[in-house]
Amino acid sequence: MTKRYQITAIIYDKRGRVMSVGKNSYVKTHPLQAAHAKRAGEPHRVFLHAEIHAISLCRDLTKAHSMKIFRFLEDGSPALARPCVVCESAIRSSGIQIVDHT
Repeated sequence: MTKRYQITAIIYDKRGRVMSVGKNSYVKTHPLQAAHAKRAGEPHRVFLHAEIHAISLCRDLTKAHSMKIFRFLEDGSPALARPCVVCESAIRSSGIQIVDHT
């Protein structure tokens, strides 16, 4: 059985106000996810990642300043949440400069 994690990505503006919140999904897909997966050379990674979900929900990416990413293990303990190559591609394209994944 594959381990499943709860991953949350939050985009903030320069004042620290929340602009959008994304969660990963093991059943949903999104065209933005598929496009960046193909661009990163991993077209099989079509299920929605939290970072791309947050980007797709953000109403004005020109005001997006930073993103924080949180990952929790099955037992609820926090873990490292470094973006994968697919999400790194999406974050670069979005213009978000600061990414905190600790």
